[in-house]
Amino acid sequence: MFDDFFYSRLTQLRINKAVSQREMSLSMGQSEGYMTKIESKVSLPSMTVFFYICEYFGITPRDFFDDSQKNPELIQKAIDGLKQLDDSDMQLILNHINRLQKK
Repeated sequence: MFDDFFYSRLTQLRINKAVSQREMSLSMGQSEGYMTKIESKVSLPSMTVFFYICEYFGITPRDFFDDSQKNPELIQKAIDGLKQLDDSDMQLILNHINRLQKK
């Protein structure tokens, strides 16, 4: 059960980022077939590589295992942007979010 979650979550995140298995493998300094082996359930990454995978997606390990977040990388970018705003701008964004949720 856990294995299936891990593989499907990894695939989902990679597809959301719109990168190929080969591109992701090479970007992480691995052989070009590395992600193919992982997503094909041939192997699991080491813990170190798992942290590199999270770094590649710009997410935390917690975000990786939280499948309620469809696009954690985008959420993290939004949070990082919010941290740069003053209180009045954050309130404007919050009002906009509340309006969108009512639709």
